[in-house]
Amino acid sequence: MRFAEPIHFYLLIGVALLAVFAFWAIARKKKILTLFGELPLIMKNAPYISFARQRTKVMLVVVGLVFVCLALARLQFGTHLELLKREGIDIIVALDLSNSMLAQDVKPSRMERAKQEFRSIIERLQGDRIGLVAFAGDAFVQCPLTLDYAAAQMLLSVMDQNTLTRQGTSLSAAIEAATGAFEKNEKKHKVLLLLTDGEDQEGDAVELAREARRQGVKIYTIGVGSPNGEPIPVLDRRGNQVDFKKDDKGEVIVSKLDELTLQKIALETGGKYYHASAGELELDRIFSEVSKLEKKELESALVTRYDDRYQWPLLLALMFIVLEFFVSERKKPTDGEVHA
Repeated sequence: MRFAEPIHFYLLIGVALLAVFAFWAIARKKKILTLFGELPLIMKNAPYISFARQRTKVMLVVVGLVFVCLALARLQFGTHLELLKREGIDIIVALDLSNSMLAQDVKPSRMERAKQEFRSIIERLQGDRIGLVAFAGDAFVQCPLTLDYAAAQMLLSVMDQNTLTRQGTSLSAAIEAATGAFEKNEKKHKVLLLLTDGEDQEGDAVELAREARRQGVKIYTIGVGSPNGEPIPVLDRRGNQVDFKKDDKGEVIVSKLDELTLQKIALETGGKYYHASAGELELDRIFSEVSKLEKKELESALVTRYDDRYQWPLLLALMFIVLEFFVSERKKPTDGEVHA
């Protein structure tokens, strides 16, 4: 025997206080009557008053409330086996860690906004597996597909622009690494979310997207940044800005969001391009579409379930409370007593 929600036993404290107050009130009434004379004499002149019946009614209510608390605590005993299935799709998020993601045209920076988008993606998952690919000039799988969302967030927290040694932005490397992280024997249930400012420096991302489509991958691209561009800050070891990144001629480099490339990649696989917004409405739209995709069984297991028996104390509670309703506070008149 066990209780599924024992926290409701704290309600018994309130029931006990109610019982103490009720019995105190009855004792108080008896004490007040003694102010008018001897209690036996008063009771003889008021034969219908019964303090014993009043205490009985209180006890019936208190016992009924105790059984209500037992029902709320969900009394359980007996078990049965249940097959638990978990269904969903595989989602890999490719996160751009290139220096251009340090630009601050979105606050606090493109990279921090992209990380927040990843956290929000995890909050929207409903049994789906999640994976994480880090990329800049090259790419690698930071977190393989998993149902352990806490582990994925922990791996995200240690990622920054220094995670990869080769800088630049290779969308093709990101797509290739993500495609390889999916199960190769499946041609569906695969979604890639590409979080980047889209400045592809290799130019063959669309061709890799075409190959990903043949592997059953649908790509949604999320552009982080502004098409107007923003200088790329140079940070010291403490993360403080010391300058802006400059080209060989000494001119400040302005990084711009390349929406056209991201649109081409998404359309090539039947996905869509969205611009990252503060309200994250793009994620709502993406998951609205993703929820319509066919799901697969990710895991199944036999689990032991306890049988709820809260109905029994609830029935007893109802019986005691109904019985209290039919118990009168007054004695029944006996022969020889005069009706008032």
